[in-house]
Amino acid sequence: MRINLTPLSASHPGKGMPFLQAEFWAQFKSDFGWTFRSFSLDFAPGVGKAVPPDAETESTELRVLVRRLAGPFSFAYVPGGPALECPANLRSELLAELGAALRPHLPPTCILIRFDPPWYEPEGKGRAAGFDALAETAGPVVRPIFRKPLRKAGSDVQPPDTVLLSLKPGEEEILAGMKPKWRYNIRLSAKKGVLVGEEGEGGLPVFYRLYEETSKRDRIAIHPLKYYEGLFAKAKFGPGSPDLRLWVARHEGEALAAIITLFYGDTATYLYGASSDTGRELMPSYALQWAAIRAAREAGCVVYDFYGIPPTDDSDHPMAGLYRFKTGFGGQVVHYAGSWDLVLSAPLYLAWQAAESLRTYWFKNLRKRSLRKP
Repeated sequence: MRINLTPLSASHPGKGMPFLQAEFWAQFKSDFGWTFRSFSLDFAPGVGKAVPPDAETESTELRVLVRRLAGPFSFAYVPGGPALECPANLRSELLAELGAALRPHLPPTCILIRFDPPWYEPEGKGRAAGFDALAETAGPVVRPIFRKPLRKAGSDVQPPDTVLLSLKPGEEEILAGMKPKWRYNIRLSAKKGVLVGEEGEGGLPVFYRLYEETSKRDRIAIHPLKYYEGLFAKAKFGPGSPDLRLWVARHEGEALAAIITLFYGDTATYLYGASSDTGRELMPSYALQWAAIRAAREAGCVVYDFYGIPPTDDSDHPMAGLYRFKTGFGGQVVHYAGSWDLVLSAPLYLAWQAAESLRTYWFKNLRKRSLRKP
């Protein structure tokens, strides 16, 4: 294969990128401890060095985030990239060669490059050529894996499992693809007088109050309010910016639930959801999703990404309800590869792994216990 990597101006808008690879997202993360580099990436597939001179080249942009650790050390992170179509049997080589090409552009004390590639396996569609099942870690779930020198990361940064709902059919067809109870709940919410409106950045205080309730109820970690304020501020970045919307479901003026969605390119993403402990029998969350799905379709999006579910329908999973809720709207369950590391310093990577294991244990166990209601 052949890879050409060229640094780009940080002001480049990055049109057509997945939102995690877009300029506005990198600018947003730069307000919270990250720096970033932008590149133009040209890729010509081929086996080994045997790339025909006239081979078709695919071009994209690449955003690489860098975060400083203790002392002079840092690590690099490539969220949702590289956004390239690549044969399954060449993806390991592509990531390894891309990492080698990136290394001169990173701090000399960078420990690793972490990739969250965009390739996935649709559930129930069989296995793509060049992929193997991670049976020992994921049970029945089939997801892409990569060969050495790539290593599976100790924890995933982005949700590795999600539901993708096609918006190409008409509204009635989309409704018909939902579970009957979901269609009933959407209509029940409207019948009971639940009203959904876009409230934009001005609705953030309401959203955050509901989000704090959700955090306590479900024992999930959330960012401070300024994080979400910063997201809306960067959504006004200019050309190539997303269509970021905040929706609130109200009944007789009382806010019952709220969500934040992001429309970017041909994809609408359900980023965050929050709900009150009261009024749940009015089904406001169903009304919110249906309003956002309809608006995304009207905006020209062709996919609605529910952005994160447990890997399987396991009733013992702490987020089992989330799986049932999101899959009930129809769509295709897909399994991404998750986070994979290219190690740049083996001794320091061992220390990184130990620290990451402790951090993961804190967030998934000790912190959740501390959030339990007395």
